[in-house]
Amino acid sequence: MLTKFRKMVYRARGFYAGTLNGESFRLDPYHSKFWRKASAGTWEPETFAILDQHLNTDSDYLDIGAWIGPTVLYGARKARRVMCFEPDPVALRHLLWNLELNDIRNVSAFGVALSDSFGVTRMASMHGEAGDSTSSLLNDGTHGTDALAISWDQFAGANDLSKVSLVKMDIEGAEYSVLPTLLPWLKEHRPAFYLSTHAPYLDPEERKQKMCALADMLSFYPSCQDDKGNTGHDAFSSQYALDQFPTFILN
Repeated sequence: MLTKFRKMVYRARGFYAGTLNGESFRLDPYHSKFWRKASAGTWEPETFAILDQHLNTDSDYLDIGAWIGPTVLYGARKARRVMCFEPDPVALRHLLWNLELNDIRNVSAFGVALSDSFGVTRMASMHGEAGDSTSSLLNDGTHGTDALAISWDQFAGANDLSKVSLVKMDIEGAEYSVLPTLLPWLKEHRPAFYLSTHAPYLDPEERKQKMCALADMLSFYPSCQDDKGNTGHDAFSSQYALDQFPTFILN
C-alpha cells in the first residue's frame, strides 16, 4: 500500500527526485523502482566509474542502447555532447521525458536501431513488456514493434565523431551482427569501448563460437577486462561470459 501511495505522489508531482552516482536529477515517475535502486548506488556502479574515467567536457559520448537514459543523463553532465540510440518507442518516450525534466540540451537522441543495414525491422522485449530494457532485434515477437534501422556507415557519414572518447554498446544480442560494421572506425579512432554481451540469448551450440569471434574482432585493443575483474580477451569465452550478461571495457 505504501509503495502504491508513493508512486501516486511521484506521478502527481511529475517526477521522482533521485541521484545517479551522487548527481541529482528529476526522473520520470513511472520507473521509480529502478530510480530508487540507482539512487541507492546498487545499479551498475562500475558503469558510472567507466563514464567518470573516460568522459570530460572536451569529449563526446556515444551510447548505443540508451533505454530510459541513466547513462545518458549522467554522461551529459560529464561530456561535451552525447549521441544515443534507443529504438524502443516506450523507452524512447521516457528517455526524452527525462532529458526534458532536467533541461539537458547536449544530447542527440535517435529513435532508430543501429543495425548492419538500412531498413525496417521487427523488435520485441525478451521478457514480454515493451520498454523494459530488453528489447532486441533478435526477438520479433507479436508483442513487439517495427523499428527503423540504419547502418553505421550512414550514421558516421552524417556526424562528426572525431571527439568520441567512449562508445557504450548494450543492444540485447544484436552486438554479434552490428559490431563488425563498427570495426574500421573503432580501429582508426580507438575510443574506449564498453560492451555488454548477451550469449544466453543465442543457441547454446553457437555461444562460444560467437563470443570467441567478438574477442578476435576486438583483439586490436591491448587492454580488456570484464565486470568481474577478469583480464585478457580470453574472458569473452569464459563460462561466466557464456552463461551470464557481462560487460567488457576495452582500451
